[in-house]
Amino acid sequence: MGFREVGDAIRRQRVLLGVTQPDLAEIAGVSVNTLCNIERGQANPTLKVLLQLAEVLGLELKLMIKSPGEVTK
Repeated sequence: MGFREVGDAIRRQRVLLGVTQPDLAEIAGVSVNTLCNIERGQANPTLKVLLQLAEVLGLELKLMIKSPGEVTK
């Protein structure tokens, strides 16, 4: 999953919950600018920021580590 897909998932959940960008940013402890960039797929957020957003939005963040030589689907 790339940055664009992560941003799309965050935006979809935020809109589904009826939360504005400024409100989500404040609750999650990130700047509105950072959230906007994440939602547009134009940011490289830290794991901490992604976990903060996921927690507020009720999302689960999964980390998958592929083995050397494994092909990503």
